[in-house]
Amino acid sequence: MRIGLGSDHNAFDMKESVKSYIKELGHEVIDYGCHSCSEVDYPEVAFEVGQDIMKNKLDRGILCCGTGIGVAIAAGKVPGIRAALCHDTYSAERAQLSNSAQILTMGAKVIGVEVAKQVVKVYLESHFSGGNSGRKVQQITDKEQEFLKGESAPHEKTYK
Repeated sequence: MRIGLGSDHNAFDMKESVKSYIKELGHEVIDYGCHSCSEVDYPEVAFEVGQDIMKNKLDRGILCCGTGIGVAIAAGKVPGIRAALCHDTYSAERAQLSNSAQILTMGAKVIGVEVAKQVVKVYLESHFSGGNSGRKVQQITDKEQEFLKGESAPHEKTYK
């Protein structure tokens, strides 16, 4: 598989370790940055990975930041993307089996590198098969399309 990988500065070391591990598992890795421990904002990295998944340039994505929450929220703003925050193997497996999540997110300040590798392995080995979960994923997709068309769109706050 072609895996897009990205992080902010808080998770740079984890990203680098996970990158080597994904290659050991036999997958191709496209590194979206960051490329050092210098401070960088994660949204643009998450947006790029999400967009490239939607353009079929990537099979899946893995994003890391301090908690994994920010990159999950940012990636989830890309229409069609389902990003799942997982810090254990069961959640990583269910992210695929139940939710067809194209992006796995993790927090470098929450779990260590060895646990992250286990989570990544299970996530990459799991595959969505539809069934009852397919119906639920379709409901999410349908509602997202309604929101994008402006139908029943919630009012969002603006932050500055």
